[in-house]
Amino acid sequence: MPPTLPQGDPVPDDGALPASAGGPTDRAFGVYLHVPFCTVRCGYCDFNTYTATELGGGASQDAYATTALAEVALAATVLDDAGVPARPVQTVFVGGGTPTVLPVGDLVRMLDGLRTTWGLAPGAEVTTEANPDSVTPQSLAALAAGGFTRVSFGMQSAVPHVLATLERTHDPRRIPDVVRWAREAGLAVSLDLIYGTPGESLDDWRTSVEAALATGVDHVSAYALVVEQGTRMAVQVRRGELTLPDEDDQAAKYELVDDLLTAAGLHWYEVSNWARTPADACRHNLAYWRGDDWWGIGPGAHSHVGGVRWWNVKHPRAYADRLAAGLSPAAGREVLDADTVELERVMLGVRLAEGLLVSDVPAAGRPAVASLVADGLLDARAAIRGTRDDGVREPRVVLTRRGRLLADAVVRALVG
Repeated sequence: MPPTLPQGDPVPDDGALPASAGGPTDRAFGVYLHVPFCTVRCGYCDFNTYTATELGGGASQDAYATTALAEVALAATVLDDAGVPARPVQTVFVGGGTPTVLPVGDLVRMLDGLRTTWGLAPGAEVTTEANPDSVTPQSLAALAAGGFTRVSFGMQSAVPHVLATLERTHDPRRIPDVVRWAREAGLAVSLDLIYGTPGESLDDWRTSVEAALATGVDHVSAYALVVEQGTRMAVQVRRGELTLPDEDDQAAKYELVDDLLTAAGLHWYEVSNWARTPADACRHNLAYWRGDDWWGIGPGAHSHVGGVRWWNVKHPRAYADRLAAGLSPAAGREVLDADTVELERVMLGVRLAEGLLVSDVPAAGRPAVASLVADGLLDARAAIRGTRDDGVREPRVVLTRRGRLLADAVVRALVG
């Protein structure tokens, strides 16, 4: 089952934000749009997704676009009433689930709703996730014609037995085709990979990375498999049917993907993400890591505006019912205090290749910088020669590759 939502504080039925969220801001504004439907549930997945069997006769995929647009209308009212300045949407990310199980017309209709409500900034990045077996040349062309600019394919692996363990249904031989179709439609393309699947060898992983590179994509995400409680794979591990790799295996696979992608001209810009140029980086995800504002549309979606974070009810039926009754679908929220903001700024900022100004590190953690450099976890050159955004030279905290492997330990040291 999908993970349990946090508790948080209650949210007014109308979704009204506290006064602290309003006022002038220079933060960018993005929209995440969650499509909670999949044709099958993969054994490792703990996302808030549902198959038709799991939903039964409840929430309808056919009505989903209309339901999501009801939350868009609510969002516009809530932001206006809170005095949050109207801003065009800089980035849109449609995730899931498998968004492309919906008709292209529904995806475009939801995007049109955002355009009508807030406007899209010039050059806005509009991404949808997709499974390789859920698109055609025609559907990708229709997405591009409807305003989408980017597609992120869940490739995961190029090795059949690894895909079988993950319970992925697509044929890996289809990957070059879908990348070509997307590019012919004018879409930027990212491929998502997973390493550390039980039974995956280092050679298997090399095969997958090389297959991704052979398509010529300009963006690759590579994530270590995390087996979450409540998933089918967690049960298989507990029963001894699957054996998870150890930390050394995970580290070797991270180093291999970094070596191969860097040699091919893709450079890391976040611990798990590589892009050919800065323009190829995922701007929507960068907005998360930099603490910008976003509204999350859909069941279980999380939002952040002006230091307030909230999350929607999890089940599609409950989500639809609340909106149909004119109520906010928010299930809980929290107002971030100064300590939490500081912690998250370090925790997220240090994961980026641009790093973090030493002056942004909590005072209690600054003495640790020198020892982290000595331990090879921070880049000494960046720590000495960093530059502020305004051109004034100031040291920065930037992870080495070894530091990327131990990023959590680095964060703990920096927050004192």
